[in-house]
Amino acid sequence: MTAAPTTTATNTAAPALMAQPTIAAARPRPPKSGWGDIGKGLAFLSPWLVGFTVFTIVPIALSGYFSLCDYSLLDPPMPIGLDNYRALMKDQWFWNSMKVTAEYAILALPAGMLVSLGLALLLNRPIRGRAIYRTAIFLPTLVPVAATAMIWLWLFNTKLGLINYVLGKIGIPPVPWLTSPSVALPAMVFMSLWGVGYTVVIYLAGLQDVPAELYEAAELDGATGWRRLWHVTLPMISPVIFFNLIIAIIGVFRVFEIPLLMTNGGPARATQFIAMYVYDNAFLYVRMGYASAMAWIQLILVLILTGIAFWTSSRWVHYQGK
Repeated sequence: MTAAPTTTATNTAAPALMAQPTIAAARPRPPKSGWGDIGKGLAFLSPWLVGFTVFTIVPIALSGYFSLCDYSLLDPPMPIGLDNYRALMKDQWFWNSMKVTAEYAILALPAGMLVSLGLALLLNRPIRGRAIYRTAIFLPTLVPVAATAMIWLWLFNTKLGLINYVLGKIGIPPVPWLTSPSVALPAMVFMSLWGVGYTVVIYLAGLQDVPAELYEAAELDGATGWRRLWHVTLPMISPVIFFNLIIAIIGVFRVFEIPLLMTNGGPARATQFIAMYVYDNAFLYVRMGYASAMAWIQLILVLILTGIAFWTSSRWVHYQGK
C-alpha cells in the first residue's frame, strides 16, 4: 500500500526528464548576413544604375577625354593636351557667347525669381477664382517648345505682331524685337517670364507650409503686411527660394531651344548663348573635341556658381527647427 505514491512520483518526473532535450534543442539561430538584402536591393536598382552609367557617367568621361583631343567625329580622336582650352581663351565668339549668357542671367534670373514669388504671394491669398488663375499661370509651361517659339515669333513680329499693334494704339512706334541686336536679348528675357509656372507652384507649396501662428504672433506685435512678409514669410520659405535659385542658375546655362528656333543666335550673334555655341561647334563645325572643352568650362562655371550659392546659404536660408 505504501509503494503507490513512489510509483506515481516516478511517472510524473519522467515527462519532465523527457522534455529537457527538447528545451535544450531550441537554441537561437545566428543572425543572417545582410548581403542577401543588399543583393536584392541592387537587383531592383540595376535598371537605373545601368542606365545612369551608360547614358550619364560614360558620356561625361568620354567628353572629358575628347576635350583633350582633336576629334572631328569622322576620324579617330588624336590627343593634343590642353590645346582646345588654350584656343578657347583666344576665341572671340566663345567670349561673346559667355557675355550673352551672363547678361541674360543678370536680367532673367532676378526677374524670374521676383515675378514668380509675387505671383505666388497673390495666388496664396483667398481671392475669388484663385484656382482659375493658378491654372492660367501654369498652362504656358505645358505648351511644347516649338509651339511656344511660334507664338512668340508672332507676338514679336515687327509689322504684324500683337505687341507692336498694342503699342501703336498708344502712340509708340514699332519695336524691332528680334531684328535689333540691342533689343533681341531683352526680348528673350521678357519671354522667359512666360514659363514661371513651375516656380510659382513650388513657391505656393512653400507658402502653404508657413504656420499661421507666426502671422498671428507678428500681427499681435503690430507688424504690418510688409514687415510680416520680410520677417516671417521670406525667412520661412527661404529654403524654397534657395532651391529655385539653384535651379535657375543651372537653367541659365541650358538656354538653347527657344533662341535656336526664334533667332538662331542672331541678329549679329546677340542671342547666341553658350549652349548654342557648343552645339554649333559639335554638330555644325564638326569639332567635337573643341565643343567638349567648352562644355567642361560650362560645367565648371555652373559648379562654381552653385558652390557660391551653397556657401552663402548659411547666412540667409533658415530651416524650421534650427
